[in-house]
Amino acid sequence: MPRLLHMADVHLGARHDDLGTAAAAQRERQFDAFKRAIDLAVAEKVDLVLICGDLFDSNSQPRRSVERAATELGRLVQRHIPVVVIPGTHDCYDAASIYRVFNLAEMAKAPDGSNLVTVLTDTHGTIDFPQIPATVRAKVFAAKRSGESPLPAISIPSSGPIDGARNWQIGMVHGSMAVPGRFDGDDVTFLEQEVAQSNLDYLALGHWHSFRQGKAGRTVWAYSGAPEAVAVDQDGAGQVLIVNLDDHDGQRAVSVEAHEVGRTRFQKLDVDAATLDSQAALEAQLSAQANPDLVLDVRILGVRSNSLDLNVDELERQLAPSFLRLRVRDSSIAALSEDPIAPADTILGAFTRDLRTRIAEQEQKGDADGAAESREALRIGLALLDDPSRVTLA
Repeated sequence: MPRLLHMADVHLGARHDDLGTAAAAQRERQFDAFKRAIDLAVAEKVDLVLICGDLFDSNSQPRRSVERAATELGRLVQRHIPVVVIPGTHDCYDAASIYRVFNLAEMAKAPDGSNLVTVLTDTHGTIDFPQIPATVRAKVFAAKRSGESPLPAISIPSSGPIDGARNWQIGMVHGSMAVPGRFDGDDVTFLEQEVAQSNLDYLALGHWHSFRQGKAGRTVWAYSGAPEAVAVDQDGAGQVLIVNLDDHDGQRAVSVEAHEVGRTRFQKLDVDAATLDSQAALEAQLSAQANPDLVLDVRILGVRSNSLDLNVDELERQLAPSFLRLRVRDSSIAALSEDPIAPADTILGAFTRDLRTRIAEQEQKGDADGAAESREALRIGLALLDDPSRVTLA
């Protein structure tokens, strides 16, 4: 049973301008994930490795960075595991392409004339691996964007044999499966219907940084996602895929297994403000989650005590070194004042009585959302009537 390792969107050399001093560390995390993917290919003794675009974050990379990546590919060469790479949209195959400037096969020390390291291009879009046996097909454009779908160029004519004694037909594409209103205007797009009509056994995809898989017609397709999160707000990354090609009595089946290679973790944490008696208590609660690989998104919700004084900016500054990224948002509302209601013949008194009556009715009916909105309206109204300059309405 032939086995493939499929990865994409490694984005080696990403600048991470938004991370400041942490940028270099994140680049190392991405390289480490790439190295672990190669480790997995070696350990699992796969028959073929596919890298579906954006191995590099851009076409402007120093030679030492390309040599470092080629050294990892060289580990596959040493074990006679072939690897096929296609350019993506970041390392696109334009006139300045990194794949035109550097010879990956030579840098990985692949023997001349071997198929151990292959970069498919706009003029070289197919390669056969008789030992598997498999044929790998790709449509690569000589620019970042294209209004042409890549699928027709790599599809198998329906008049040909579909099952039985033939090579496994593997497609490689870097682009978006069109989703109306979301992914229908991307750099390179194609339709799920085109996948169904391709007659490929497996379509290895890159460009989406989260793992997705599906089946269209007889074709199993998958986005491997990025081996390591390229942006620290990018959940769903962190794995590569092992693809099993099973042929039993002429009946073919393709199965996909996700294997974790990334370190970045994401967690959303909702904290009930009613359970907090001080900022120190919240700091202790968050400190218990400390992890340098964790992106933690905290929301403080509910009704807070009037005595609770929180400074979330200060809290983020204090705890940031303990996390990969920490975000704290205070969405809580202040408890309503228990002060006596103003006289009924005043605007403040009439407004307060009306809103408190509405809140009581909503709570009696079990309308928690309505009651929460009315409490917030009362809080803002009281602040406005007390001093309009204290309230900013977005």
